[in-house]
Amino acid sequence: MIALLALLAQIAPPAIVPTQPTIVAPLPPQDWSTLPILRVRRAASDLPDLSAFVRAEVDAGRCAAAYASPQGWTLKIDLAVLATPTGQVRRITPRAIDCPTVEQYAAGLVLGTARDNVDVRGALADTWYRTSMTFAWSQ
Repeated sequence: MIALLALLAQIAPPAIVPTQPTIVAPLPPQDWSTLPILRVRRAASDLPDLSAFVRAEVDAGRCAAAYASPQGWTLKIDLAVLATPTGQVRRITPRAIDCPTVEQYAAGLVLGTARDNVDVRGALADTWYRTSMTFAWSQ
């Protein structure tokens, strides 16, 4: 009997398991200058030196996007943020600057600031917003 059940299990069609539909957030538009500026209800609290990580990446030669200024070094990164009408962040896309670790670092910082804090001012659908982060340090 066990052998017969094992044989039937081998010839039975595989079970179909229903899956949840995959919801993919859309990509931001090509021209970010048309996006509204990301507004937050509460300003970010004072944080420790956020530029330390970026400086370490530049010093290690993993990022060449920083530029020298009279005050020291500066690196600016633009980000697009997709938020729902309730202010929830669905996606953050950093503009590629050939520094993937810094791009993801900036996206994480923006997510921390924007989480439950986006001022959508009456948006009726998911909306892309633009923001930027500037990291600066002296040499």
